[in-house]
Amino acid sequence: MQGYIFEADEQKRAPEKSSAELSLLFDTAKVCRQCSLAESRLNFVFGEGNHSADLVVIGEAPGAEEDASGRPFVGRSGQLLDKILLAASFRREEVYICNILKCRPPGNRNPLSYEITSCTPWLLKQLQIIKPKVILVLGKVAANTLLGNTLSLGTMRGKLVQWRGYDCFITYHPAALLRNPNWKKECWEDIQVMMRHYATICDADKLTEKRVKA
Repeated sequence: MQGYIFEADEQKRAPEKSSAELSLLFDTAKVCRQCSLAESRLNFVFGEGNHSADLVVIGEAPGAEEDASGRPFVGRSGQLLDKILLAASFRREEVYICNILKCRPPGNRNPLSYEITSCTPWLLKQLQIIKPKVILVLGKVAANTLLGNTLSLGTMRGKLVQWRGYDCFITYHPAALLRNPNWKKECWEDIQVMMRHYATICDADKLTEKRVKA
């Protein structure tokens, strides 16, 4: 977690300030033409949710339904993600949901290296504005892309991973769970590990707030 006693008020931006900054970032990013995906997309899929969320959920890229709607994680994958979040005591509107790429790769292929290089700065700016306590990364491709490795999902999932100062947890992508329902048990185990860490952070924050007010 980022932040210490005398920085507590500065570390988390006011919701209205975060909203204004994200809106400005969206207006800038939506006209991006740094890679060829801008030519084939139907919609720019920036992200949605709580602009000062404690939990940010990150996937690899929009799919066909996301490209059509302009919203991240809709359709069957989105419905399953909503159920996972609810089981962890989060409503969809309480978290922030986005992807590494903001445009759909043709045929839902994996992101190419130059597309990642072009689009990652938008994600980093989103995170700098939101300042989440925890990031949930969905799927091997997203995790490999963010962490810059080629490790298997089994090697990365179910534990705390530090990335650019953020506390991250990695689990299955909802689309993978739809194809392989037997993985849902392992996914839930990953989510429980994340929630125990999240609860520890929240308890520490409450203690810090009491010390600041004392």
